[in-house]
Amino acid sequence: MRGLIPWVVAVLAFWAFTRFGATLAPWAFDWPRAAILPAARWITAFTKWLLNEAHFGLFTFQDLTRAISAVIGAPYRVVTGLLSEGFAGLPPLPWIAVIGLAGLLGHRAGGWPLALLVSGCFLFIAVFGKWTSAMITLASILIAVPIGVAGGLALGLAAYRWQIFARAITPVLDLMQTIPVFAYLVPILILFGFGPVAAVIATVIYAMPPMTRITLLALRRVPDELRDLGHMIGCNRQQMTWRVMIPAAKEGLMVGVNQVIMLSLNMVIIASMIGAGGLGFDVLAALRRLDFGAGLEAGFAIVALAIALDRVSQALAHERPQALPRHVYLKAGLATIALAAVLALILPAAQTYPAGAQLSTGTFWGEVVKWININYFDTLEAIKNALLINLLIPFKRFLIALPWAGVALLLAFCGWRLGGWRLAALSGGLVVAIAATGLWEEAMTTVYLCGISVAIAMLIGLPIGIAAAEKDSLWRGVRLAIDTLQTLPSFVYLMPAVMLFRVGDFTAMIAVVAYAIAPAIRYTALGLQGVDPRLIEAGRAMGCTRWQILTRIKLRLALPEIMLGLNQTIMFALSMLVITALVGTRDLGQEVYIALTKANPGRGLVAGLCVAFIAIIADRLISASAARARQKLGLGT
Repeated sequence: MRGLIPWVVAVLAFWAFTRFGATLAPWAFDWPRAAILPAARWITAFTKWLLNEAHFGLFTFQDLTRAISAVIGAPYRVVTGLLSEGFAGLPPLPWIAVIGLAGLLGHRAGGWPLALLVSGCFLFIAVFGKWTSAMITLASILIAVPIGVAGGLALGLAAYRWQIFARAITPVLDLMQTIPVFAYLVPILILFGFGPVAAVIATVIYAMPPMTRITLLALRRVPDELRDLGHMIGCNRQQMTWRVMIPAAKEGLMVGVNQVIMLSLNMVIIASMIGAGGLGFDVLAALRRLDFGAGLEAGFAIVALAIALDRVSQALAHERPQALPRHVYLKAGLATIALAAVLALILPAAQTYPAGAQLSTGTFWGEVVKWININYFDTLEAIKNALLINLLIPFKRFLIALPWAGVALLLAFCGWRLGGWRLAALSGGLVVAIAATGLWEEAMTTVYLCGISVAIAMLIGLPIGIAAAEKDSLWRGVRLAIDTLQTLPSFVYLMPAVMLFRVGDFTAMIAVVAYAIAPAIRYTALGLQGVDPRLIEAGRAMGCTRWQILTRIKLRLALPEIMLGLNQTIMFALSMLVITALVGTRDLGQEVYIALTKANPGRGLVAGLCVAFIAIIADRLISASAARARQKLGLGT
């Protein structure tokens, strides 16, 4: 009880300042216009200087970017030619050859079950008429992933060797993982132009930070005994790295590779906005036409590609005895290509999947949305208006009216109570930084949309996660559903929301909830499933009812994992909010999107940094709260 007194005092002081402080300190409510930092203008000027005036001896910065584009563009053209366009007068690989090669890779990684799964995923793409687009997307992935893995591995190794570098790169990685992708599309467009190479570079920047973090973590977890053994047998620094440390950390590193693959697939739609093409362009074009069926089919093709690549990369992370030597798989692959090429000369359908045999469910899904609109328009409109008038608009007005100084002090107090003075300085300082950009109202609109969406996602996700944790059969179905939700492109969620509710904040909220609910369900279920069964049996032995076991044992012990789920739900919501700028929101996401359309790198990066600051504040405070919960429950850190 005594521990609640400081919190009560802080909340009452914040309320009093909000209620009566406007007359005493008006500057605390509206940041003085003369003191706004012209950061956007500085960034834009720096970008122009880099592009037009920066020289590095014999070459300019523009020469450097063109050289990078040429280095990446050459292998991209080769892979694209092999998979979709052909080159030197030769056609691309036949679709049956690609499916055969995918099956061989699956068999090499995980045996016949995985071979059938991977081949089935690629066959699904062909049957639903998305083959050419999928091959363009796959070409981008095959170029971006090796670059992202190599770059992340190099940065992780450097951070492992030099502690100073690790401390310096950590905040950079935090920003890279929280700044909306739209924010750095503008400088990439300016520096590298419009096209697939620029899209590959954007994908690498987006996907590389997790590989860096996982590399550092995996190397730190290598047992000391292995390092000592390497020194004893006389390994030099290079041998220690590549013959001892990297092999010992292989399983963790493959998890990083998996993350790079999945994040690269998450980028396919956004990358299509700067010239990537492929499945992402199909989804984007469907959104512009509000063709939900076509967008959903392209989204399911991305899911199929994601499942195939995800399962193969996961299987490669776990070494298993190989039934066949490697050279057998190589010979089988070459034979598959040769046989498919010969067959394609005889049967054109072996080269390109015949259009007459393609299936489509696009019309069906479009008709479903149309039927809902016709039969339930009044009900949906009533729900929308009730929530807007009674919840969304009042909450938005309340947040926009809050004084930036009071919010900074309150969050600094929360940081001090949860994690000490460093967290207090970080939380309060980032709030001041947001106010200093002049984007306080946009930031509060972002917090309002994110807060409402996260609250609804948790209210829906918690009961589903609790129910799924109780029954294994239900959990298998729920896990399949949330895996699909997490791999569907974020743009797909916008189409039905717009078709049912038109544009506006309510539509954005619906799309954000649908996108962000998966981690709320997943972490709740995993936290409850991880509770020690002995503690549950002890509760039953003491006569606890099922409800008491759930509320007083399971949920309390699972609280740290549920807090982590809340953290991830917030991160998902913030990333989706930038996408919802397409449906008319007036928050930081809209600022980023406007900057992209006007090619204004400063405006986009400043708004993106404000989103990142909000994400960092939420992440640090929730993580500190989860750590305190673990400590109180005796679960360690």
